[in-house]
Amino acid sequence: MTQTSPDPIKVLIIDDHPMVAEGIQSILESYEDLSVVGSCNSARDAIARLDHFDPDVILMDLNMPDMGGLTATEIVLERRPGTRILILSMHDSAEYISSALSHGAMGYILKDVPTDEIKQAIDAVMAGDQYLCTGARGSLQPKEGEAREALTGREQTILLQLAQGKSNKDVATALDISVRTVETHRKNIKRKLGISSTAGLTRYAMEHGVLQGTGI
Repeated sequence: MTQTSPDPIKVLIIDDHPMVAEGIQSILESYEDLSVVGSCNSARDAIARLDHFDPDVILMDLNMPDMGGLTATEIVLERRPGTRILILSMHDSAEYISSALSHGAMGYILKDVPTDEIKQAIDAVMAGDQYLCTGARGSLQPKEGEAREALTGREQTILLQLAQGKSNKDVATALDISVRTVETHRKNIKRKLGISSTAGLTRYAMEHGVLQGTGI
């Protein structure tokens, strides 16, 4: 009785930089236990054809012009909760990494990692483990004398609303919560980020990709 080998892991690449996507694809295609089922330069296009690609793992660029990687991650996981998403990024700030993980990504790897580390990351998330490359792990470790808390999912939602110029009352109406609750979240967001003004919150949101995919 011949033993059949397991089906290869199906990988979808979403990155708006063709050279990056092609480079990753050529690397992954050298592994017999991986199958690159598609490469898209648009998150919207990839989501529209998600059932066609039927991926096990998605390598997702964080910053794309049509739809940000965080927004795309949420949509993919709503439609296909079992999909493992690995964020690919050039940014190693703790805020980017924390945001990606809180949006449901199972891993975060920087685009300059050694080629075999991408394969390690795919194997790890397929085994149900979280994977952070060395640079990402180092960024999440608090520096001496500093321990910044990550924003919760609700706080990130409220930060997005505030960064769009909405008042506390507007946010309360949009999210169906009380104005007092919005004010409490707003204070916590400012405390966690070490920001004292609304203008500062907006600048933070723009610099850290919170407004990606909102048209702002």
